[in-house]
Amino acid sequence: MSRSLLAALLVAAMVFHVLASAGELAEEIDHLIDFVGDSNCTFIRNGDQHSAAEAVEHMQKKYDYFREKVASAEQFIELSASKSLLSGRPYWIACPNREKQHSRTWLLNELARYRLSSKTDS
Repeated sequence: MSRSLLAALLVAAMVFHVLASAGELAEEIDHLIDFVGDSNCTFIRNGDQHSAAEAVEHMQKKYDYFREKVASAEQFIELSASKSLLSGRPYWIACPNREKQHSRTWLLNELARYRLSSKTDS
């Protein structure tokens, strides 16, 4: 096999990997946003309570702002869904019949569950 053909195949494989990774990232972020929107939880930002729909709107705005910096679902959670950039205070989640918890923990747990279920569904 010639070097130029081998180089072209390597570049094609790298492009495919990047595109597949980008698709997977978008799916994970979409899932997390849907998970928040479908929850019956109250989101607490800087001491103020917000509905799930309001939380989705806020997260989407932050994600739109940070999109270029987000290379993983974990970075999405960190930059768009875990704390106030102005005050530094963590976001909290209060779900019915459950103990209040940091949104970061709640979303990382859901991300792990989603990834596990995605692997077993394949």
